[in-house]
Amino acid sequence: MADFVISLVDDNKEIYMPLLLIGDESEKMINRYLDRCTLYVVILNRTVIAVCAVTEESHDIIEVKNLAVAPDFRRKGYGRKMLEYVEQAYVKKTIYIGTGETPSNLAFYKACGFKYSHRISNFFSDNYPYPIIEEGIELCDMVYLKKKHDID
Repeated sequence: MADFVISLVDDNKEIYMPLLLIGDESEKMINRYLDRCTLYVVILNRTVIAVCAVTEESHDIIEVKNLAVAPDFRRKGYGRKMLEYVEQAYVKKTIYIGTGETPSNLAFYKACGFKYSHRISNFFSDNYPYPIIEEGIELCDMVYLKKKHDID
């Protein structure tokens, strides 16, 4: 893995919309959390190749609302490094991640130590005006995974 930097974005978060749209196909849905999220980016050779939007839901819970890696940089460890960075930034917080029920997404998050928490039935059909298809699967429910990060 080449040298990279993870940086915090304080303003103009909307300029990262093309990458955010990889993780969530709806700009309307992204705009529901973009202003209140903490946005991290992975920079490689002066190019942003990944984003992670995190919201604080309570004093001990955060949610990863969006994690996206540019197609040419997938399966190279950048998504995993971003999650590790978030875990270190939010020590002793429970991290939730909502995702569609696709084999690759679920396998990735489980490999990163996340476990099934719950699901929201019909999330995609209730919140998107068109069917969301990933890996040939029409998404219906939002599946939530969680990880409690403890440091002694």
